[in-house]
Amino acid sequence: MRDDEPRAVTTICHALQEQIQRGLLPPGEKLPAERQLSELFGTTRITLREALVQLEAQGLIYREERRGWFVSPPRLAYDLNSRSHFHAMVAAQGREPQTQMLSARLQPASASICQRLQLPALSSVIQICRARRIDRRPVLYVEHYLKPEYFPGILDCDLDQSLTELYAERYGVHYGQVTFDLLPTALHAEAAAALKVSLGTPGLCIARVNHDREGRLIDCDLEYWRHDAIHVSAVMRDR
Repeated sequence: MRDDEPRAVTTICHALQEQIQRGLLPPGEKLPAERQLSELFGTTRITLREALVQLEAQGLIYREERRGWFVSPPRLAYDLNSRSHFHAMVAAQGREPQTQMLSARLQPASASICQRLQLPALSSVIQICRARRIDRRPVLYVEHYLKPEYFPGILDCDLDQSLTELYAERYGVHYGQVTFDLLPTALHAEAAAALKVSLGTPGLCIARVNHDREGRLIDCDLEYWRHDAIHVSAVMRDR
């Protein structure tokens, strides 16, 4: 294969895609090193990398910093109408969920968080940052912003667990209305580090603003997902 042939990248993409679709490269399988692949296809690292990036954009493979390229697992079905929390949603689809608390503190709210939570300027919020995995793969970095008056003492709790369950069991708070905003984005430094990807890697930001069943605006979440990790859906029903 000569790199001056415009079909070089397409040929590599088709070859790897066929191996993946036929199960010869199963989900989670690590691909050979780029040097080995470039030798296999008789091409340069630059041409090979272009092919790998195209497959990554299609969601067929993904890379982790300092670890290499892997075959992507099936996407998680993310139903906007579901009241299920992360652990229950993942487990219900036969996958293994994990949550790691990264930081938790009381801090001044940014202007955007003040706006989302309808707070006056210079208000304080509780920020909880967590990394979440599916089948040991990092897929989600989430920032939770809580109104402190509704959750006294929460910083002393185990924050690796489901906040939905913690709210209900400790505070008697249950989610009511939820508003979603979805925005394709480039992952910022904290999200990229938590997901073990390069700064600026494409992602999907899902912003959730949550009310409880009494109509009080209680918190908001900023979820930063790997772009290939979820399939978002919603069903609209006649009223």
